[in-house]
Amino acid sequence: MTSSPGTTGSSRGGVGTSWSDAPYPVLVVDGGGVVVETNEAARGLLCDREESVAAHGLPRWLAEAHGRLRTTGTPPGTVSGAVAGRTFVAHPSPTEGGDVVWWLVEDTDLRLAEQALHSERERAALLAEISGALLSSLNVDRCTEVTARMAADHLADAAVIVAPAQGRRHSLTHAQVGGEVTQVMVPIDAGSVPGLAEALRGFPPVPTRWLDPDDLPGWVIPPGFDRQIGSVIVTPLPGHGMPAGVLILLRSSTHRAFTDGEEVFARLFAARAGAALSAARLYAEQASITATLLRELLPPRLERVHGVEYAGAYRASQDHERVGGDFYDVHPGADPTDETFVILGDVAGKGLEAAVLTGKIRSVLHALLPLSGDHQQVLSLLNGALLNSHHTRFATLVLASVRRSSEQVRLRLTSAGHLPPLIVRRDGRVEEADTSGTLVGALPDVRMRSADVVLAPGETCLLYTDGITEARGGPLGDQLYGEARLRDALRDCARMPAEAVVERVQMLAAQWLENDRHDDMATLAITNPAGGHGGPEVANGPEGRHPNPRELG
Repeated sequence: MTSSPGTTGSSRGGVGTSWSDAPYPVLVVDGGGVVVETNEAARGLLCDREESVAAHGLPRWLAEAHGRLRTTGTPPGTVSGAVAGRTFVAHPSPTEGGDVVWWLVEDTDLRLAEQALHSERERAALLAEISGALLSSLNVDRCTEVTARMAADHLADAAVIVAPAQGRRHSLTHAQVGGEVTQVMVPIDAGSVPGLAEALRGFPPVPTRWLDPDDLPGWVIPPGFDRQIGSVIVTPLPGHGMPAGVLILLRSSTHRAFTDGEEVFARLFAARAGAALSAARLYAEQASITATLLRELLPPRLERVHGVEYAGAYRASQDHERVGGDFYDVHPGADPTDETFVILGDVAGKGLEAAVLTGKIRSVLHALLPLSGDHQQVLSLLNGALLNSHHTRFATLVLASVRRSSEQVRLRLTSAGHLPPLIVRRDGRVEEADTSGTLVGALPDVRMRSADVVLAPGETCLLYTDGITEARGGPLGDQLYGEARLRDALRDCARMPAEAVVERVQMLAAQWLENDRHDDMATLAITNPAGGHGGPEVANGPEGRHPNPRELG
């Protein structure tokens, strides 16, 4: 018996009727491709279909698979297609009578899950790419440019980043697909874009459906973007404690509007971008603060003062550092009849902690300048200040009061636990100043003995720290440079300018080093010029620093 399509009756070709109660669609198709029997699930499905169908009522994809099966006689591979908006995998079962029973197993949910998984994987990969690009730079402008560019390329047709207000103006960064990124600083009315003022204060974004693209002000549109806006997203860029700005995404009316999923993804993108921008701004602020503080800790510029040459050189214990525990200062007298006050010191320790204490010591000594003529009083007051501070470090210093007297330069030198200065005479002799004393910041009382020294033209007084004499290296790798080698080096410095003296000492000490492990090295030369004390007052280089002695070698 042959049943018409859409009915059930006695089985054809020995096929039982148990499939008629199957929970998924089943179709019996004869050799000509005609549906001869269906179960109830199949009849309901075929009545609802809107897809392209073959002449005998089969969905076209199934009819093609049935034709291949009849032609080749072997079951095809996986056969799948859509019916009534749902997707199915079709499994054939040939019968003895020549018919084929097609079992349609729905996999709509599986395909949707696979599509969702694929989409999420793409978004996760994109977020990873975005994070890598954003975190590759701590420059605020560069990070803002990358954020705008990636937002335009991956999320919309154009993007605008509105930075927090600077006074009454905002920095705007525009980007569009295929165009350049531009930045301008202009005054804007945040209330002209719904949700912008709130987003700049860190409030959650307003839904996209509340935004009318026709109401956008002109400053939102990137220069050269001539397409009509059809959809808008305004979302904050969350930062550390305060918003890093606002991201505005624009999509032209020729494309579909932003979906709920795209709106959620835009917020995820904004969260990554906001964290990166906030980190870049925090780094910029810290770098600015560090640079400001560092300027106060760096050795000063040294100049020729009242006909006397001053030159200094400093090398921190680590080549990547710029400050440490050694320091020097030169405080010129108001006129040639006043003394110039010179200080060179060494704080116990290295690195930033030692540099902080040197900054405090320099500040105290600056405040004590009116008393600089009395070295004993200056050192006693400094000692008391250090003992009353929370620091447990001590320091050694050399003080020098310098005044020109006709062709001579007179110095009063006082050591507080520091290495005595060395005097380089014009004939090459090297003498040690007869001064000594106790270090400051350790004992209640300071004892000291000052020495008076006179420099003739061409003679130099060298102040230095123990980083020079304790430089370890040499042919055997573990010998100290020592005072004897320093004296030998200074014998060749007779009649040299002050700057040449400190450069030579630093260069020889650096060449002696076996490796990069060494103490801070500071040298300061006070020279009575060999050619007289006339001539311009010249600076000893920016910040009183010299090239790395290894470069000079």
